[in-house]
Amino acid sequence: MYIGRDLSQLTMVPLSQWEINELLYFHDTFSQLAAYLSAEGASLHVKVIRELESRGPVGGDSGAWDHASKPIYD
Repeated sequence: MYIGRDLSQLTMVPLSQWEINELLYFHDTFSQLAAYLSAEGASLHVKVIRELESRGPVGGDSGAWDHASKPIYD
């Protein structure tokens, strides 16, 4: 379960000030709802993707027996 600021709070904050877990969570959510997003929602999703790309690789390794290969944002 996601614990953090909701989207109504985050829309008042520049994407550069979002935490990585917030970006990852909402990117995943937007990806799952892509077919249902309005133009405004799709535009925000693109901005989230660009912010994630600008921050560079997330995670940094391929995982092992004791940790996941991708960050857990939940």
